[in-house]
Amino acid sequence: MTSFLRRRVRHVLPPVVGAVYLVLWIVAEAGRSELTGHVLVVAAFAVAIGLTNWMPATALGLVVVVPLLQALHLLDRPRATTWPEYLAIAIVVGVVGAGRSGLLRWLAVPVLGVASIAAAWAMAVPTVADPDVWGNWTGAHSGTRSDLVLLSLAIAGASGIAWAAGVAVGAAWRIGLARTRVVAAERETEVTTAELRAEQERARIARDVHDSLAHSLAVVVSQAQGAAAIAGAGAPAATALRDIADVSRSALGDVRALVERIQGTGSVAVHGLVDVPDLVEDMRDLGMRATFEQHGVPGPVGTATGGAVHRIVQESLTNVLKHQGRTASTRVVLDWRGPGLGIVVTSRGDAPLVQLDGAGSGIEGMRERARLAGGWLRAGAGDDADEFVVTGWVPVEDAR
Repeated sequence: MTSFLRRRVRHVLPPVVGAVYLVLWIVAEAGRSELTGHVLVVAAFAVAIGLTNWMPATALGLVVVVPLLQALHLLDRPRATTWPEYLAIAIVVGVVGAGRSGLLRWLAVPVLGVASIAAAWAMAVPTVADPDVWGNWTGAHSGTRSDLVLLSLAIAGASGIAWAAGVAVGAAWRIGLARTRVVAAERETEVTTAELRAEQERARIARDVHDSLAHSLAVVVSQAQGAAAIAGAGAPAATALRDIADVSRSALGDVRALVERIQGTGSVAVHGLVDVPDLVEDMRDLGMRATFEQHGVPGPVGTATGGAVHRIVQESLTNVLKHQGRTASTRVVLDWRGPGLGIVVTSRGDAPLVQLDGAGSGIEGMRERARLAGGWLRAGAGDDADEFVVTGWVPVEDAR
């Protein structure tokens, strides 16, 4: 639930900021009829702010294109009261800096440089048709070149500070989220380990019951049927022996059904296959390069099987985060093209968040879950350096 709210807030906040930016400008400039044409410029900046999370590349493009068009006199140039509109450049590069895309994060640096020069040019360089520029607003007479350099450095400096703050906030947020997830995963692993030990104990008891009681009942059925045949069809003893055989046979079926239930996963699983993409999305939120794929046509699976697959993928991704780091890359594949459901989780990374202090129980727990679902699981190093591969299979024919 917390991860869901984080994603929604991250998606909603930039459009809200963009809307507030546009409304505040309109309120501040209300009544200035000569500035009506400038609404298009501010609206474009507001759109750029609103798109920083959904379409960051488009947002970066807008904060460059708009000042360039102003410098070329294709859009209305800033005036003495509207030049603070360039705050949008700092907002956009700051939000992009806090994002999870490393490529766009560094692309924002040259973008803010070009946008700052274009904005300074639109503010400081006069023309015959439009001599109203920065020097006239401030009453300074330092010259166009000096104003151009000063404004370029000022806008670039403010935008650079916003970008650096965004990078720092984004990194701190991802590190904090990763630590929180590791702590939560460790606690969940402890609970899961206790559950698996209890399930293993129940499975051992079930096997003992089956081996002793079921065998004894089978012997009773066989002996009663043999004795009834010897006694003859009409003898009273034969009727009693047949009743004994029928009751024993029914009890044998009950014992086998009870053993099968004990060897299952117990209570109804809270999560299933439908929640697997959310696990991958959570890893992306931490900065991990995580992808999810499905091959073939998904078929119906039982609640227990779906819960087992969910927990296997969850434990695999947790292990990637703990032992290969939040900068790792991972790929989760569900393959429906065979007689059952294939599970493959591959990962590469060499920046572990925690150091190994033992063999652990995560992989053994995944093996046990796959076994209880009627399948199997293998886990180990891959062919490439720093690669780890988890491969599993569970049957899906008997969906319940």
